[in-house]
Amino acid sequence: MGVIKLKNVRVFAYHGCLEEEGKIGSEYRVDLKVYADLSQSAKSDNLSDTVDYVHLNKIIKEEMAIRSKLLEHVAERILSRIMKELIMVQKAKAKVSKINPPIGGNVAMVTVSRTKSR
Repeated sequence: MGVIKLKNVRVFAYHGCLEEEGKIGSEYRVDLKVYADLSQSAKSDNLSDTVDYVHLNKIIKEEMAIRSKLLEHVAERILSRIMKELIMVQKAKAKVSKINPPIGGNVAMVTVSRTKSR
């Protein structure tokens, strides 16, 4: 088993329960960790034998572009697409963070983490 991580993928999106969040948007950070058997790609040096992190990044960006009220909903959509489109992935963990959330305090970010396995 091996691990591929995408760390600190920055995206501007419009998630949140407040109407204003849908209009002004906010900065988000996504961290993704996928577990897969990487033994074949370690031997072959072929992209077709591994989980392409370009594909993972594409899924993150496309799902972050779809407005949701809750961060856990976005994380779940990201994980569901990964499991559907990348059969090699056995387990995935997504962390979706809203940077400087509008919660009336000095908070750097709020993060929701979800994990999905086959």
